[in-house]
Amino acid sequence: MDRLIDDAQALFQAAIRSVQADQLFRQVDLGALLEKPLEAYRRVFVVGTGKASMAMAGAAEALLGDHPVQGLVVVPYEYSECLPDSQRAPSKVKVVEAGHPVPDQEGVEAATQVLRLAASCKEDDLLLVLISGGGSALWPLPAEGLSLEDIQATVRLLLRSGADIHQMNTLRKHLSRIKAGQLAAAAFPATVRVLVVSDVVGDDLSVIASGPTVPDGSTYAEAVAVLEDYGLWERVPSPVQDHLRRGRRGLLPETPKPGDDLFAQTQTVLLGSNREALEAAHATAVQRGYAARIVARDLVGEAREVGCAVAREAMQVEADRPVCLLWGGETTVTVTGSGRGGRNQEVALAAALELDGSDRRIVVLSGGTDGIDGPTDVAGAWVTPKTVSVARDPNPALYLTHNDAYSFFEEYGGFLKPDPTHTNVMDVLIALIVPK
Repeated sequence: MDRLIDDAQALFQAAIRSVQADQLFRQVDLGALLEKPLEAYRRVFVVGTGKASMAMAGAAEALLGDHPVQGLVVVPYEYSECLPDSQRAPSKVKVVEAGHPVPDQEGVEAATQVLRLAASCKEDDLLLVLISGGGSALWPLPAEGLSLEDIQATVRLLLRSGADIHQMNTLRKHLSRIKAGQLAAAAFPATVRVLVVSDVVGDDLSVIASGPTVPDGSTYAEAVAVLEDYGLWERVPSPVQDHLRRGRRGLLPETPKPGDDLFAQTQTVLLGSNREALEAAHATAVQRGYAARIVARDLVGEAREVGCAVAREAMQVEADRPVCLLWGGETTVTVTGSGRGGRNQEVALAAALELDGSDRRIVVLSGGTDGIDGPTDVAGAWVTPKTVSVARDPNPALYLTHNDAYSFFEEYGGFLKPDPTHTNVMDVLIALIVPK
């Protein structure tokens, strides 16, 4: 079983490595991206937000060479101190740390600086924007009439509701002055080029970091519907209700929409996604002798239900050689308990409960490619059919009931701890199965 556990972790590391900035920027053709020589621009600004933005800024500086550059990127707290050795830290672009997943004043101040910088751009300037997962929280910038406290309270409710990232960001976009294309609109008529690492199912550019440079197809009415669907309308702060009501009635301008001339000078490139991570894990599995298959690239649903389904599918495999099954996506957790954990830990624990008692040699691993699972210091966990029995806990299912998977794995082992990876392309789930 140790070999399977080692292989599962090696596949997960291969997935992460394939979507780190230095690897992704190898595909960037600067000449094709800009359509005219770099020297033709009067000024070059680099701004960014998200868990990959510091590493992306370092890679962007390498790409731009000796050309003068200024700007700033925002990452979660402590990210500046844990950049992997494989990644280059920026020397010209300032790195700012701010709150994630709940935004804070540092994020507001950083987003304010970025928006002012964009608004200062002229027609012969270049604004290079680096976007990755986590960017919504790191660039909060409340809409006029809203406070940071209003945004914080709303985000906290959403994080516990079970809403997916598309729904959450529909709301966030209508509570902000920088999201939903408003950054690109502020920079017009400057040249805006956007490099994106996707952390959302389907790679919808208007959803990633709430689409600060992308036209927004959502509406105030849809933002209200998110709160109503999850029973949150009466619980969010009254200024949020008032703002959304006014927007729905047409008393506030909608976010910039597709076809708006403000996006005429903006082009966006999707650099990396969960697809590349899964393909790297697949290639590594084949190299290690597995018959590998990518089962799904768009895995969603309640984490514990997904964990059970993954375990059942693994137990049904019949083959004459070791098999690797791979899933990519992002599950959700409806928080009803007061424990600690994250979606990947819930997936793993639910899989362990389903595998319990099986005589098969199976390892199931679920991990966040950003190296962080929920409000914890781990990326996820791995389990086998013996995880529950070895734990000898009289009722391990209670850990799921209380959303306390972290406590289970802290006590009995199985954590994935790659540290922050400075990338983020959702989650990778791995099942390795040895024939009977």
